[in-house]
Amino acid sequence: MLGRAMVKVSVIGGSGFIGSSLCRLLAERQMDFEVIDLKPSRSFPGRSIIADIRDRAALAAAVRGDVIVHLAAVHRDDVRDPDAYRQTNVQGTANICDLATARGIRRIVFTSTVAVHGFAAPGTDETGPIAPFNDYGRTKAEAEAVIARWQAAAPDRTAIVVRPTVVFGPGNRGNVFNLLSQIASGRFVMVGRGQNTKSMAYVENVAAFLLQALTAGQGHSVHIYTDGPDLRMDQLVGLVRERLHGKAGTGPRLPYWLGLALGHLADLVARVTGRRLPVSAVRVRKFCATTSFASANPLPGFVPPHDLRAGLERVLQAEFLDPDPDREIFLTE
Repeated sequence: MLGRAMVKVSVIGGSGFIGSSLCRLLAERQMDFEVIDLKPSRSFPGRSIIADIRDRAALAAAVRGDVIVHLAAVHRDDVRDPDAYRQTNVQGTANICDLATARGIRRIVFTSTVAVHGFAAPGTDETGPIAPFNDYGRTKAEAEAVIARWQAAAPDRTAIVVRPTVVFGPGNRGNVFNLLSQIASGRFVMVGRGQNTKSMAYVENVAAFLLQALTAGQGHSVHIYTDGPDLRMDQLVGLVRERLHGKAGTGPRLPYWLGLALGHLADLVARVTGRRLPVSAVRVRKFCATTSFASANPLPGFVPPHDLRAGLERVLQAEFLDPDPDREIFLTE
């Protein structure tokens, strides 16, 4: 738990998917915190302050904490203006660091992404090359550099950078949910052989990791967060089909080349009609790619509260077996 000298945690981006989970942990532990975001927190409206990290004056007026957890980002794949990533992810991070300097805030926990590693070799850890392939990954890597410079300017500052793998959990409407929803519908068709592995992170584990980062370590450190062991795609699909439909195996299959061709066709239809479709060439590539990460730098003593399969079971229960129509929904990519 935070020491008594650290009175308040400023959770910037705290109305989002990971931030909401972190704030629930803070509340459970009776720790003082505030939520700073573009929209109020549904779970903690009384603690919400509306501010945009691109607006230095608004940010300065909002932040009253002694330690910052920085989760705010532009992260979707379909943002049309590339400069939107830079304005929020890089300049917004610089604004937060400048504010921390002005206020004498000594600790920032920053949520980055494994996307800074791009198409990484299986088993890549924190020492792997920084080789992002999209604007999101590039600007997150630049933001990490901003954070590192802030910490290096004063030896008593601490910057903990967390790079989660794909984060999933109840309420999230990202790629993992899209896959589970397709399987649940009974219309899912497996593309490829399914031997590729996927690193994933359950949201409550990521939140618990961020909570521990509030007091762990000194100086500058970088941590990949993933829940292992990784599942092969055919294992993941088979597990979900068995739980939802009582059927073994992956069901119907398409060869990769045909699935990719259909993805390109869906892209053409989407461009012509202006509609977003559940299938695209990028999603087929992501589905069939191996994205397997490891951590060579865990937080000392951290034990995730849930294993990967337990996290998947919680999602299947909450979203498909016993859904709550009032559950808060987080739209991500």
